[in-house]
Order: sequence, then C-alpha cells, then structure tokens
Amino acid sequence: MIRRTDVDESDVRVRPGKGSRPRSKRRPQHADATEAMVTLVDRGRWRCAIGGDPQRRVTAMRARELGRTQIVVGDRVRLVGDLSGRPDTLARIVRVEERATSLMRTVDDTDATQRLVVANAEQLIVVTAVAEPEPRIGFVDRCLVAAYAGGLEPVLCLTKTDLADPEPFAAHYRDLGIPVLFTRYDRPPDELAALLGGRVSALVGQSGVGKSTLVNALVPTAEQRTAAVSGVGKGRHTTVAALALPLEGPEGGWVIDTPGVRSFGLAHVRPDDVINAFGDLAEATEDCPRGCGHLGPPADPECVLDTLVADGELAPARLAALRRILEALSATRR
Repeated sequence: MIRRTDVDESDVRVRPGKGSRPRSKRRPQHADATEAMVTLVDRGRWRCAIGGDPQRRVTAMRARELGRTQIVVGDRVRLVGDLSGRPDTLARIVRVEERATSLMRTVDDTDATQRLVVANAEQLIVVTAVAEPEPRIGFVDRCLVAAYAGGLEPVLCLTKTDLADPEPFAAHYRDLGIPVLFTRYDRPPDELAALLGGRVSALVGQSGVGKSTLVNALVPTAEQRTAAVSGVGKGRHTTVAALALPLEGPEGGWVIDTPGVRSFGLAHVRPDDVINAFGDLAEATEDCPRGCGHLGPPADPECVLDTLVADGELAPARLAALRRILEALSATRR
C-alpha cells in the first residue's frame, strides 16, 4: 500500500486541459497576403479575382478573426492559403481594405440597419425604362441620394427609348449636371460602354427595366438571364445576387449587376451628405444655420443657397433640381 507521505508532486502527471494553454490577443499580420477583388458572394463563400485579374479566380472563406465583418462585391481583400483556384480548394480572406465608396440602403425609411450593396464602385448607373414599366422619379431620386452619400458618381441610363420619348423624363435631371444616356433594344449601348471603360461601375434599377439585357450587351459572355415583364407592368427578378463582370476591350473595367429592387430606403442619409457631393455648394452651405435642410422657405428661410441664386452665382434651375432630390430625402423623415 502506498502511503500519501511516500509521493510528492513529481510523481503526479497531469494531462493539460484545453484551457491551460495561455492565449494571446495578438493575431498574425499576414504581411504577405495577396490582394484580390470580390466578384461574387454566395452562401458563405466569396469568389475573388486575384489582383483584379478576371483570369485568376479563386474561391475563399472568411478567416475566423474577421468575425462577422461584412464583405460584399467590390471589396478589396487580402488572401492567404491555397490561391491555385483548383476545384475544391479554398483561400482565406484575412483582411478587408478600407473602402473608397460604399453604396448603402435600408429596407425602408424607418429601418436603422444599413445594408452595404456594393463597395468601391466609382460610378452608379441608375437604369430606368421610359415605358414598361413606367419610370418613377421618386425611385431615381433616391438612387441619386444614395450615390451622393456614398461617394459614387451618378449616371442616368434610360432604356427602351424605342417605346417612348425619353426627353420629358430626362429633363428632370439635366440641371443636376449628371450624364443622361439613352439605350434601346435594337442598338448596341456604345455610349454607355465608352463611359464604363477602365472603371468599376454598379448598375441599379427596378425589376424589368432591362439591366440584365444591358449587361448581356456590354459583356457578351455574361449570359445573364432575362425575363419578360409581367402583364401588370411589374418586372420579375432575374438577378438574385450582385455580380461583378469584367468588361472587354483595351481599357478593361468592371460592371456590377445588382438585383432589381422595388424600394431604396434612405434612413442612414443626412441632407449634408448630398450637399457635400457638390463641391461648389458644400463650402457655401457652411454658413447655413445649424440643422438647415437646404429646402428653402418656409422650411429653411435662411438657407445660403437662396442667396447664391439672388447673387447670380447659382442657376435657379439647378437649385430647383437639387432641392427636389433633397425633398425626396426629407420625405423619409416625416
């Protein structure tokens, strides 16, 4: 019989438990991680183009240390792991670079949750049909507000111009100084293609306006599905996830097709976010009273923008167009 006095701690072997290893908050820096651009998000996996090269595509997962960090199409990320792109291989996204632009929306004007649609797009191509379905000024205005707030350059592209005269609708936006382009089914969208070359551009629009048809014309290999507009004049969804596609030609570039939406919530946007997109007006409005919505009398009787018009420094038509955009934003606060 072994007595307790015959043994000491050196005779006892203890298997370390799972919690016995000292933990460190330090994480690897991954200084040698490879840069890539996210082109598709699908059920917890991210398709990436290494170095922005569409020929070097890999599928990646999100590294554990990123937690629930949101990663969307257009994001510039850093990858480690298997970068061969072979079937059944996965790289790891270990870092998301700072975003230059962010296209955000909320489900409605009362929802505080911001949803990141696309990152790092330089242009937002707002696509709307002049007929079938009928164009909605309010929806286009909201898309423009989101573009201004997110740092994207807006472009208005009117489709199906062979079905109706686009000029009456285009006139609402010419004084804002944004490009307005026309396309039709029986002609290639050459003007739009020239504007997209060498840049990253996102297309947004309601269902049925012809976004996927435009994408197929711009990127013949896209093979995006199109669908006929339903009998009640409302489009059917044909794009179910944002997808970045490489443009052909010497300049290159990317076009990001986004799912058709019926509403564009702006709960996250303030009036100054819109004004700041107009460099010649942002500095002047610094002299506006605190909390000025820049809508003019009676809501904002001391807005400096009215003084600029009176002094001949701002065209009345341009101010009227800008205030219609701001009114669309103001309506979300009521």
